[in-house]
Amino acid sequence: MLSLHQLRCFLATYELGSLTAAAERLGYAQPSVSEQIRALERSLGATLFRRVGRGVVPTTVADSLRPHAEQTIAAAEEARRAVQRVTALETGTIRFGMFGTARLYAGAALIADVLERHPGVRVELVGQNSSDVQEDLRRGRIEAAMIAVPTVRSEGMQVIPVARDELVYVSADPDRISSPVTAQRLATASLVMPETTWREQDSTRTVLRQMLHETGRNPQTRIEVEDVETAVELVGLGLADSVIPRGAAAQLLPRLAPDAGWVRLRPRQFDTLAIVHRSGASLSAAARLMIELATRRIQAIAEPIHAR
Repeated sequence: MLSLHQLRCFLATYELGSLTAAAERLGYAQPSVSEQIRALERSLGATLFRRVGRGVVPTTVADSLRPHAEQTIAAAEEARRAVQRVTALETGTIRFGMFGTARLYAGAALIADVLERHPGVRVELVGQNSSDVQEDLRRGRIEAAMIAVPTVRSEGMQVIPVARDELVYVSADPDRISSPVTAQRLATASLVMPETTWREQDSTRTVLRQMLHETGRNPQTRIEVEDVETAVELVGLGLADSVIPRGAAAQLLPRLAPDAGWVRLRPRQFDTLAIVHRSGASLSAAARLMIELATRRIQAIAEPIHAR
């Protein structure tokens, strides 16, 4: 019979490619993890890993088992949380996912809202990019999150759009922001763009690639950085221009690039912000609270999208 302990050992080994590393992560002795893997293989009647050097390589059977193991562990975690819901809003930890840019203009206020209602709780606001947050959702590390819709793979997820944040062109050169920026102008612009680690999945870049599709080009980045604050500082130094959400521009330009300004794109472009959680999940009171407060905060800043 399969056990959760076996599946946790399997997933750690699968992800790390090493029985020793899996044991270190889980806090077990390496022989204990090896025995759990062997027991799981006996139950399944199949080989899950092959030794290669000092590591292990998953077999095709392991590839097939992985998503089911993740779903089982997530379901078990949800069952555990259900038992704890009575006291979760008294002394527990509230975890909520929110991608980096949105935290600039909603994160601190959101945490203040939570602590005003429940001063005894511990708050964790997690995530850097929407793809990063979605991975935490998929693995059951968080119950719910606010992320940018173009990056969401909706399979197994319930997606509820709540607001849209306009993308704007920012520059320290007054001539470049004297009129709305068209796709043709954007295609030749020298840009600094944040989220370089997630450049292929980043919501803003996805929208810009769609905008420039008719020109047959992609946005030309002169500089790549991780965070939007550094991108805005570089704009202020006149080293490049950028395209960022209007909410971020309103927060960061006065502080980091006071001589820079912004202008709309033509046609106007938007990031759509959505609440996301696993389909069919029974959300805890803490998750429902965070969804309520995060939606209220984001809709006060960005253009609300009201459910029909």
